[in-house]
Amino acid sequence: MSKLIGSIIACLMLLYPVAIYFGIQYFQPWKIALILMLLLTVRLMTTRIDSLGNKILLLLCLAYSALAIWSNNLITLRLYPILVNVGLLTVFAMSLRYPPTVIEKLARIQHPQLPEQGVLYTRRVTQVWCVFFVFNAAVASYTALFSSIETWSLYNGFISYLLMGLLFAGEYLVRIRTQVHVR
Repeated sequence: MSKLIGSIIACLMLLYPVAIYFGIQYFQPWKIALILMLLLTVRLMTTRIDSLGNKILLLLCLAYSALAIWSNNLITLRLYPILVNVGLLTVFAMSLRYPPTVIEKLARIQHPQLPEQGVLYTRRVTQVWCVFFVFNAAVASYTALFSSIETWSLYNGFISYLLMGLLFAGEYLVRIRTQVHVR
């Protein structure tokens, strides 16, 4: 049951920019931030979080929610995608410093006996994701500070996910091609 709740909340969090876009027409910013805080609290209480990095990330999001409630300002709500990207960058970058990398852990689910070449490949993919998170945080920052709510919502609620999907698909195709050449 807790996995289901965690999955539902994760899906709702993906809709955050859309919720802000529509929610701000009916609610004050602090009310939207309170809903965010409640969702994050439920996720914290119902989801088993294994790594210290993920716990810290979730706690930072709760602190951010408290700040957003206190400030009651739309710009504060628009900063959330930046926080998420910086948090993910931190988790991925720390895994480069203290292996195994995030991508290696995922790869070992399918291939427990991952060869050294695979470890090197997953390290490179983790680095690529780090670059993506830097780029995405920069664009999210720009849209939060200098763009309309429509542009912010479009980028953070659609385009960034599209770019993430393209990166994932591109990496998958490279991996398939590389594995064919290795055999």
